[in-house]
Formats: sequence, structure tokens, C-alpha cells
Amino acid sequence: MAERRRGQSSRRGTAPPQRERSRLGTWLRRLFLWSGALLLLGAFALGTSVYFAARSMPSYSRLMTSQVGQTIIVRARDGTEIVSLGPSYGEWLYADEIPQVMKDAMVAVEDRRFYAHVGVDPLGLARAVYESAMGGGRVRATSTITQQLARNVFLNSNRTLDRKFREAVLAMALEAKFSKQQILELYLNKVYFGGGAYGIDSASRKFFSHSARDLSTGEAAIIAGLVKAPSRYSPTADVDAAVGRANVVLAQMRRYGAIGAAEAAAVDVSTIKLQQEEGQNSVRYFTDWVLPQLDLLLPYDSFEPIEVWTTLDLGMQRAATAAVDSHVPDGAQGALVSLDRDGAIMALVGGTNYVQSNYNRATEAVRQPGSAWKLFVYLAALEAGYTPTDRVVDSPVSIDGWQPRNSSGRFAGEVDLRTAFAYSINTVAAQLGNEVGFSTVASMARRFGITTPVATNPAMVLGSSEVRVIDLTRAFASVAAGGQSVAPYGIMRVVTANGEELYRHDPEPALQLVPGYVAAGMTDLLQTAVNTGTGRAAAIGRPVAGKTGTTSSNKDGWFVGFSSGITTGVWMGRDDARAVAGLQGGTAPARTFAAYMSYAVRNRPVEEFDTELQLPEWQLEPDEEWRFGDPDEYFYVDEDPYYYDPDAPPGDQRPLFERENRERRSMPNGRIEPRLPFPQPANPSAPQAASDDFLERAIGGRSPEETQRRGPTVDLPPPPRITPPPPP
Repeated sequence: MAERRRGQSSRRGTAPPQRERSRLGTWLRRLFLWSGALLLLGAFALGTSVYFAARSMPSYSRLMTSQVGQTIIVRARDGTEIVSLGPSYGEWLYADEIPQVMKDAMVAVEDRRFYAHVGVDPLGLARAVYESAMGGGRVRATSTITQQLARNVFLNSNRTLDRKFREAVLAMALEAKFSKQQILELYLNKVYFGGGAYGIDSASRKFFSHSARDLSTGEAAIIAGLVKAPSRYSPTADVDAAVGRANVVLAQMRRYGAIGAAEAAAVDVSTIKLQQEEGQNSVRYFTDWVLPQLDLLLPYDSFEPIEVWTTLDLGMQRAATAAVDSHVPDGAQGALVSLDRDGAIMALVGGTNYVQSNYNRATEAVRQPGSAWKLFVYLAALEAGYTPTDRVVDSPVSIDGWQPRNSSGRFAGEVDLRTAFAYSINTVAAQLGNEVGFSTVASMARRFGITTPVATNPAMVLGSSEVRVIDLTRAFASVAAGGQSVAPYGIMRVVTANGEELYRHDPEPALQLVPGYVAAGMTDLLQTAVNTGTGRAAAIGRPVAGKTGTTSSNKDGWFVGFSSGITTGVWMGRDDARAVAGLQGGTAPARTFAAYMSYAVRNRPVEEFDTELQLPEWQLEPDEEWRFGDPDEYFYVDEDPYYYDPDAPPGDQRPLFERENRERRSMPNGRIEPRLPFPQPANPSAPQAASDDFLERAIGGRSPEETQRRGPTVDLPPPPRITPPPPP
């Protein structure tokens, strides 16, 4: 009995193998049942989603007419269409009109199991996961043609799990509602091929200049290869990349039996003739700058097709492009901006080749302007009281340890302001900047539209602060406008396809940036720089005013000037800011300006510049103010100033006003508006107020009557310096 109880006890402590197998089977059955139930529930939910998606899906005719994005037609100022942006759909081709080789190429490269799956391809997904696991890489894209169509028509391109699920549901709904031929027809007429081209007909006309009905095998391979990456494989951007991708498509077609080995070997994609895209070049710099402004100009967002009428003159644009291309040094880039007198942009060139580089050097690049910056230095000096005829000294200068040098390495000594500007003398510009204040020069630049940071150290007078071509051109245009502000603009009006006007340019009120006499004096200096100075190469046979600019080591060359109401700025240099041999503002940039402006102003009347200085009273010398009165009422003031009293002894001259002397010492250049005492009316019986010798020495000559009476004049020594008595 005891042994039997021990055996029973032993069997209770260890479950028999048969019972363990029974428990494992139970759990497996439960797992299978639950999994099956979940799969059925998921299938039911998916089926329900697909059913309702298919029921609510638009009809085939509505899907045919639906479009993605907004079409924008850009027109020149005369109404000529210069570029069409946004979606271009070409002609709709039905399934029986699409070449079979085009269908085969697309299926081979994008979805080789297209005719076998139901919108999604589980086998393709499983294969992609397996290849990723074996290769250690990421899972590659496995979207079917139907999924791509669903995404293009109904969804966005966000890579989220929710979007992928909705994409799968819509793809199966498409498969449930439409046939394979209809789906492929929709896809080939709506897929994006780059450059604004949607659909194979638009792409064929864009790249090959003919309808997609006539596509060859090689052309079909190029178009099919674009879907993966339209910008990377575009034949107008990178021919080699497009040819390489097309060869991949041909290999896939051969692999899956769409074409034979002999036919694949006979196709040479590199020999296919591509259409040249003129619209993709210089005019695109202008459209790239102007079209983003629509977000601010238009009152609301809309996908309605619109027409944008711009200020661009196509003839001037072609002339500007040709002028830059003809004169830009090898390996360098060039930019040009041309403004009408109201700020309308007539031509804009942002580089030598838009397809190779769409970086806009006219509106985005910032470069040192060199001596072209002296415009602001001399504007500040003229506003402070200088005139073009004032004498300045070209001599060595040291400002806080900074010692500017002239490009010639020499010093000219005493010259007038006009000569100093015409020959771009650095030491004079440094002295003027130091006298008026470097912050004053910076403020003047800001006043005239410079938007980039401006330094206030001494070297800033020579153009160390970087600027944009469009900003510096705007500043010169404001000088040409008599000192009034000029705001560049490129859009005149925007209308819808049915003619409704959405926007019209309203000119901004002009602000007087500097007095008219300051602008006239600056124009005088700029004209001299072209006539006799560093800008002689910019002459075009009519009045031209402008300034050259060259930076250290010939890294940048500038010429900015105006004539007959058109202001044009030209820059040349390398994008990497390396030196360009022989590049100076007075060479290639000035010649580019002349070549372009000769065309730009050919139909405009010759306009002489208004350089006559109508100076304000505070800037006139006292003798100039009073010379127009009665000669019997003359009296004279010396530079201190003291009133010369002819009746008083030489050592007893009366000071004018001590208050005026104090004001004179506190004003820039010691100049104040004179407030002189009027003399008493002359007594006809009184003797002459001043002797003839005194008058000769004071005014430097005598009247014709006096000369006839007394004979020719002789040179006399200057009058003795009159020393005023010490103040009480």
C-alpha cells in the first residue's frame, strides 16, 4: 500500500507528456481561431472601406477632367507669352491611342505585376521585405501603378502609415470600379514627368516636340524613366542621367519579354533628338524672382488658371542676355538689372545659363561693390555742403590706423571734387567719409534702398559692405530721378482666364531722399566719370552717368549708370569669389552696359542731364548773395567774418556779431546762413566810401569806365591781414 501511495504521489507531481501536448494544442487552436477572427474582421473592415470608397469615387469622366495645381501664363509687357508654368496636360490619349511600347515600358519599370494584383501587391511587398532583410538595407518603395494613381489624384505625398493605408484602400477601390486598361489610361495621362508636364502627351511635346502617339521605343523608355525622379532624370537638365535611366527601362522591358534582345540592342537612346528649351534660360531668372510675389499681391488662394502681365521687355531681355554672354570673362558669371524711370524692370539676367545654375545673382547674391559704393559717400558730402567744384587734396591719409591707397599708387595733390570722383581717388573718399561721418554714409545707403548689412568702419567708404545688384541699381535710379525714391517692380497686372482682373500695380508715392541740388551735383560727378574718368568704356554717344567698381584682386567688377530714363547695373565675377584675371569695372562690365544700353535707348529721345546746382541760401557765399544789389550799397565781409568799415582806421574794424561767430564754429565746414546788417542809404553828396585801390584789391578788377579813365590795371600785392582787436 505504501509503495502504491508513493507511486501515486510521484505521478501527481509530474504531468504526463500527453497532457502537456494537449495544453499546447489548445493554445495553438485558440491562437489560430483568434488570428482567423481578427483577419476576418480586418478583411471585413477593409472590404467595407473599399466598398464605400468605390461607391463615393468620382466617375471616370470626372477623373479625366480633374487637374492638379494651378496653370500660370507669364506675359511680357506687350502681351507675348514668355513662359507657361504649372501643370500642362497636353492632349488626352485614350487607351487605344497610346503606343503599346509606352504601356510596356511603364509597366516594366514601375509595376511588372500590374495585370495580376488587385491594386496592392502582397507578393511584391514580401519580396521587397525579404531583399531588404538579406541585404541589410531599407525596404524599397513598392507602390503599384494603381497606388501611384490614387496618390496623385486623391492624396498628398506624406510618408505616413495613415496615408499609406488610405492609398491602399483607394487603389483597391479603383481596381474594383475600373478596368486595368482604364487605370493605365488614367495613369499615363495624369502622372507627373517634370517641368510642369502631366501626362505622356505633354511630356512628349515638351521633350521631343511631337505627340505621344508617335513615340519610339527609345523615347518611351526616356519618358517611363522620368517617373521615379522627374528632376534628376530630366533630359533637359542632365542628358547623361536621362540616357542611363532609359537604358535601365530597356533592360527591364527585355527581362520581362516586352521587347526582344535584338530590338533592345538596336535602340540607341543617346541619339534621340531633344527639343531645345529657350524659355528655360535667362527669362526664368526673372520669373523666379517675380512669381513668389503673387502670394502677397493676390487677395486669396486659388487654383484657377491666371495670366501674369509683367514689365519685362523681350527685346531688351535678349539684348541683355547677349551683352552679358559676349563680355563675361571665361569661368565667371554675370548679372544685369535694368530699370525704367518708374522702377519697372525691363530686363533681368541672373547668370549665364539658367539650366546649369538657377541661382539668381541679380536678386539673391551679395557681393562687394568696390568704388561703386562711393555714390553714397559723395551724396553725403554734397548734402553736407560740398559742390563738384570744391577743392580737395589727394594725399596720404591715416584714419584710426587705416591707410587707404589709390589704385595708381600716386597722389595727385589738390584737385576738385569732380576729378576726385571721376578717377575714383580713394584717399579723397576716405577723407570725405571721415568728415561727414561713416554712420552718415551708412544712413545714406539705407535711405537709397540698400537692404544688406552696412558697416561703419573707415574701410566702408571703399565698398567693403556687400550689396545686391538690384539694390545698387535702385540707388542709382533714385539719383537719376532727381533724388526721389524708386521701387523696382515686375508685375503690372494679374487676370483670370476669363479676363477678371485680380491685381493692378499701384505706384508707390515717391519720397524725396535728398534735395534736388544734391542729386544734380551727384549726376554731374557721375557724368564726368563716364566722360573723362574710369567709366569711359560705357559711353554710347549720348549723355551717360555712371560709376565703376572693382574689388581687391579683381574678384568683382561693376558698372552702374543711367541714360535717357533707363538705369542699368552690371556685375561680373566668380561664384566662389576667386580672382578673375583682368576684370575691372571699367572693362567687361562697362562694355556690357554700353552694348545693352545702345539697344535699350535706341528709340528714346536724347536727354541732357540737369546738373545745374540751385544751391540753398545757406550754401551761398556772402558776396554772391549781395552782388545783385545796388553797387553803391556794397560792403565787404572777410572770412572771420568782420565788417570792413572804410571810415574806420585799419586796426579798429567792427566785429559783425559774436553770436554768429559762435554759430559758425559749431556748424559743419563753418558755414551758416549769413545775417548781415544792411547799410544806411547812400548820401549823394558824401565822398566815395572806399578808395579805388581798395576796390581793386577787394573785387579783383575795375569797371570798364574806370579802366578807360585810369588805364590798364597792374598786379598789386594782397591787402594786409586785418587783425581784430581782442574781445573786451
